[in-house]
Amino acid sequence: MEIHLIENVFNPDQKRQIIQKLSDTMVSIEGENMRGVSWVKISEVTSGEWGIGGQPLTTEAVKDLAAGRKAA
Repeated sequence: MEIHLIENVFNPDQKRQIIQKLSDTMVSIEGENMRGVSWVKISEVTSGEWGIGGQPLTTEAVKDLAAGRKAA
């Protein structure tokens, strides 16, 4: 599984949780024997270099969304 995140949104503990929970989810579908070959790769995209709806998305905008504030 390849996961793309905007840089500086998730801390190292949150990234470990993402890896663990996604792996657990795949194993729940594939079976425990597949855990050893269930790979998760996290790639971080520079703030402002990921576009959604024609607009660049920044680290600050993602943090605002997560906090329930309207992104600028």
